[in-house]
Amino acid sequence: MKRSSMAGLLLLIYLVFNSCAKNPVTGRNDFMLMSKEQEIAMGQQSDPEIKSFFGVYEDPKLQQFINEKGQQMAAVSHRKDLKYEFKVVDSPVVNAFAVPGGYVYFTRGIMAHFNNEAEFAGVLGHEIGHITARHSAKQYSNAQLAQIGLVAGSVISPAFAQYAELASQGVQLLFLKFGRDAESQSDRLGVEYSTKIGYDANEMAGFFSTLDRLRDGGQEVPTFLSTHPDPADRERKVAKEAESWQKKTNAAELKVNRDNYLRMIDGIVYGDDPKQGFAENNVFYHPELRFQFPIPSQWQMQNTPQAVQMAEPNGRAMMMMTLAQGNNLESAAQTILQQYQLKVVDSGQDNVNGMPALAVVGDQVNQQGQTGARVLLYVIQYGQNMYAFLGASAPADFNSYGPLFKNTMTGFRQLDDPEKLNRKAKRVRIKTVQQNTTLGQAFSSFNVNEKQMEELAVLNGMRLNDRVEKGTLIKVVE
Repeated sequence: MKRSSMAGLLLLIYLVFNSCAKNPVTGRNDFMLMSKEQEIAMGQQSDPEIKSFFGVYEDPKLQQFINEKGQQMAAVSHRKDLKYEFKVVDSPVVNAFAVPGGYVYFTRGIMAHFNNEAEFAGVLGHEIGHITARHSAKQYSNAQLAQIGLVAGSVISPAFAQYAELASQGVQLLFLKFGRDAESQSDRLGVEYSTKIGYDANEMAGFFSTLDRLRDGGQEVPTFLSTHPDPADRERKVAKEAESWQKKTNAAELKVNRDNYLRMIDGIVYGDDPKQGFAENNVFYHPELRFQFPIPSQWQMQNTPQAVQMAEPNGRAMMMMTLAQGNNLESAAQTILQQYQLKVVDSGQDNVNGMPALAVVGDQVNQQGQTGARVLLYVIQYGQNMYAFLGASAPADFNSYGPLFKNTMTGFRQLDDPEKLNRKAKRVRIKTVQQNTTLGQAFSSFNVNEKQMEELAVLNGMRLNDRVEKGTLIKVVE
């Protein structure tokens, strides 16, 4: 064995035996390279990045609600010493996530899909559970262990996407996926914490079926669902855990609070908010900034206040469009090149639908001088703004994806269509059922389009043939 490999192996052994910390939830010692202070620092650094990435949803009553319930739950958790923060972020994707140090985020998309406070409380407890059980810190420690393993000669493939360097630390944390054991532990903690603040945790189990129906319909779902291939089994386990905690706490009357919750989310934005940009028929439109550009067919898209991100389904290529900082094309391009550590391979002036542009091909080079992705960068001047497009793939795939990148970038143009420019946001509206009937018939009475009924049934956590009584509150989208 080489001396360097032996040294790496000895370091690995030393760390395994000398980097253990007591897990606040289990009481057992876990391998941990991240201290509590480092967790807090990571959360503090990531929080502004995440809020900037998504935007904070402007609804004071929802923000007050999530903070109030979150602080109640934090007070009964296994890590009361952390300073917790809770936010609803402005994303249509149905998701909830937590980062180390006590930061929890719910999207407006998932808030729209809850049908009572108890469902919300169960998922809130699940996310706090990731923090109290130190799941993110453990993931970080395992990643560091893998890097040390490389020194010892091991061959370990990194779990994170190959284009991770294009994202900030805070955004990278959103890609963490926990194993089934961690998710199951967070389920149990979600039941425990929500029961302790007076909610019926059985409702949490029911929400999993809503998430499963969303997944079956092709929608993105939270990462905490992706590691549970058998939702029915998960529902049974959560229901059993709920019964156990209800006995432990001698809970007589547990809250569900359906009507209160529905009235609170009346008017919440549903789906893409057109003023922030929206996609339709493989074209992205931004009414406020008055531009449009094509999106490759079948590619996934994520629109945030900072950027529009597009990804090839198999993860072999990605594109991003964002505002660039600079007074002219050259200074804006230079800022992007430095930000993403790109070494220029080729560059030249261009014209995109009457707008001056600068095209650059570059290689992403890390601090060790290793080449990562090959990138096509287009900087386009439109009015007073500089827009930057980046398309990245492995160097071996660049000739295949390069023309696709260029087609999107040179397809950037002014938006003039009045219908797109005047598009309004869809919102959840709460209606009162006027007679005993089925959900489907109730939808018909509110003039809901038949093609939208199944989607709205999922939104209500019900089936179209479910009976609803007179006076029941239901959601429609207008």
